[in-house]
Amino acid sequence: MQNEGLWMHGSGKNHTAGEVQPMLQIAICDDQPKELAALEALTKVFTASHCPNASITAFSHPDALASACESQPFHIYLLDMVMPMLSGLDLGRSIRRVSTDAQIIYITTEPGYALDAYAVNPLHYLLKPVKREALFAALALAVEKADFANECLLTLKTHDGVRTIATEKVVCCECRRHTAVYTLIGGETVQTATLSGSFADHIAPLLADRRFLSPHVSFAVNMSQVERLVKEGFFLRGGAFVPVSGKQYTAVRNAYLRYRLGEADK
Repeated sequence: MQNEGLWMHGSGKNHTAGEVQPMLQIAICDDQPKELAALEALTKVFTASHCPNASITAFSHPDALASACESQPFHIYLLDMVMPMLSGLDLGRSIRRVSTDAQIIYITTEPGYALDAYAVNPLHYLLKPVKREALFAALALAVEKADFANECLLTLKTHDGVRTIATEKVVCCECRRHTAVYTLIGGETVQTATLSGSFADHIAPLLADRRFLSPHVSFAVNMSQVERLVKEGFFLRGGAFVPVSGKQYTAVRNAYLRYRLGEADK
């Protein structure tokens, strides 16, 4: 029997009416306007034939992208390595604090930074001027690894109607007075209608996503949104706090460490 408050599905399955399909999100950052425009144009040529549903956002300053990725997850990042104020390497570290799954492609005139770049586990390192064939090959691999088409969507029944959200935008979910309250990236909350079953049943599909775990009987948390884990619980991006059951702390800590080290099942 379908849980009253939640449907969960990927793009390969049947969709409910009005559902928004998952969209590949690409961010490009380069402080040189001409090079940024040229890279954006080439990327649009690639997506037109390979991912027509893609969204491309260009940033001329790394600080703007660092701020944006806190509230807008991207699947693929094309980053210049040498930029003012915040280097491509520092920007990559900021991205990795938000997402361990994002595909990072560095593009630069400086081959000497290649070894340093691998500290953030980039997918590729391309030299300027970028050749169309090399960029397209790197993007094709990034799209394959991003696997955005299989991202799951949650369709929630609320008192105001039906709301569909992507799991990647969920920071945490809390059981509150027989409803489920979802906190999203950016601070928005979405509350379901009264649950017909248990909260454990409600979050079971959510926990099928390797990014999520339940550290407490009343919570599910997105580990990619964790800033710090202490004995009492998780401090999350945006200021939320999720407690950890004392009896579960060791198991929760180990699961979180496996996720952060990239050892969780994919």
